Amino acid sequence: MERNNRRVLVVDDEPAMRLALEGSFRQQQWQVEAACGVSDAVEKFRRRPVPVVVSDVRMGDGSGLELAPKLREIDADVAVILLTAFADVADAVQAIKSGACDYLLKPAPFAQIETAVERALARPRTGAAPAAISPQEFVGHSPALMRVLSKARMAAQTDADVLVEAESGTGKELLARWIHRCSSRRSKPFVAVNCAAIPETLLESELFGHARGAFTGAAQAHSGRFEQAQGGTLLLDEIGEMPLALQPKLLRVLQEREFQRIGDAQVRRADVRIIATTNRNLRERVNAGTFRADLYYRLNVIPLALPPLRERPEDIAELAEHFASVYASPGRAPHLAPGFLRGLLEHHWPGNVRELANYMRRVVALSTASEITEADLQRDEFQLEAAPLPTVQPGVSLRELERKLLEVTLEATDGNRTRTAELMGVSLRTVRNRIRDYGLPRWRYA
Repeated sequence: MERNNRRVLVVDDEPAMRLALEGSFRQQQWQVEAACGVSDAVEKFRRRPVPVVVSDVRMGDGSGLELAPKLREIDADVAVILLTAFADVADAVQAIKSGACDYLLKPAPFAQIETAVERALARPRTGAAPAAISPQEFVGHSPALMRVLSKARMAAQTDADVLVEAESGTGKELLARWIHRCSSRRSKPFVAVNCAAIPETLLESELFGHARGAFTGAAQAHSGRFEQAQGGTLLLDEIGEMPLALQPKLLRVLQEREFQRIGDAQVRRADVRIIATTNRNLRERVNAGTFRADLYYRLNVIPLALPPLRERPEDIAELAEHFASVYASPGRAPHLAPGFLRGLLEHHWPGNVRELANYMRRVVALSTASEITEADLQRDEFQLEAAPLPTVQPGVSLRELERKLLEVTLEATDGNRTRTAELMGVSLRTVRNRIRDYGLPRWRYA
């Protein structure tokens, strides 16, 4: 980066924070000017514009949300990065509307702030907002879906961490990938890790990597998902299933943006954007003591909630036609009769879009006609809203009863572990462990 571009204006009404930021930038050879509030910043910027401004949000004489548009009136290309101690989604959305290019949560390590500044300077200097990316992956136009996509598009233009809480089958990973493609990190990797699918003893190594000889079986060094996602986005799927013992280590990485491989003293930077997803209510898990409150608040900078399919019934017909086209032979998508579509609207769809997709796949596969009618409704498939209970015989142990219940539920869900966990009211990790403990054939249960 050219030295004449390494100029920054720091705005904060707290002298200690302002001096700390100013000193950190100077140590890294930046040319720094400091302002103590909105009016002071506007005056200094008008006198000597700089390419990037780092500002607090809440100050005595105004807000960073007000400052951003004032500066953009003077220079439309200025990059404004806002810092706040308050994780407020409304502020984050308003920040993007006001013209800020990033929104970081205090206390943000200086390395994270500098990375955000460098990324802002590397963006195209057109004076216009980033081009909107059409959410073609999402089928439907219901208000409930459009609201969350609008928030997601705005969140994508920041580097803030995102927490997506939604039921299984609603498209949480699809939303995470879309946010990545809308962001300035789109040319860098998108890496996903399912926190519930990896054994607890291996998850730390999977996330952070390990050095050669760090433990028995570590024959060679291994890079973890944080390294693999460097510069891009890391999806922590099913974050609610992360072991309690590992949560402090993840919290430290999110706060410091640094980590170490297991058995390695080298400190590595974590230039990644975190998107965490869960089908659990994390507030309830915090109250139950199974999820750390500080980690929850650190992840929940911008919360998003995908609506279940029952809350967007106006999208069901469009989704059904989409899946019929996807699963039919090329050029032979069947017509869906009104009676068939009315039948779909009568169902509760507890498995959400994933359940509808699987249902349409079966209907299309079993139909030979050019039109699918009400007569083709496989209503027996709609009865799977509760797992059937096994018959209990006197003298049966609790362990044997649990095994039978697990087998029956797995059979009822066609081996779907996630759906089985929902019906049994346990975690996906518990289902996976019980399949192993009871010696059930893993290959049958995906």
